[in-house]
Amino acid sequence: MNWYVVYTKPKWEKKVAEQLIQRGIDCYCPLVTQIKQWSDRKKKVEVPLFNSYIFVRLAEKDRNLVFQSSGVVRYLFWLGKPAIVRDDEIDTIQKWLSNPDQYEIAVTSIQVGDKLILESGPFKSQEAIVQEVNKNNYVLVLESMGCVLKVKMK
Repeated sequence: MNWYVVYTKPKWEKKVAEQLIQRGIDCYCPLVTQIKQWSDRKKKVEVPLFNSYIFVRLAEKDRNLVFQSSGVVRYLFWLGKPAIVRDDEIDTIQKWLSNPDQYEIAVTSIQVGDKLILESGPFKSQEAIVQEVNKNNYVLVLESMGCVLKVKMK
């Protein structure tokens, strides 16, 4: 059984994950806690780490079962095939989210076009190419995973 990436409607990640779990499908929606501010209050809110994406673990023949849940749009494809996430990558994300204060990102004079090997966090050991450098964040391209990562500086 492989981990696949399912694309959901915007803001439906937690609802879809809950529906899939009720149907007996092994799924993982990584959540992070953020402080949101409204005009009258601040509140800690759990938001998905990846907007509009959740991970499901099932056999190839059972892939269509996810479409029975409302909010599911499609599978994420990479090079014409459904994107498969390795078990160790899911384990790394889970480990990182269980100890968010343990990991720290240090940045030293990075230029657009630089190739980096990420040293910590959920994408540890992944190669990334710097696409954009701002004073508040970096935009990195993870070609092996087919995604763009935005790293906020503290």
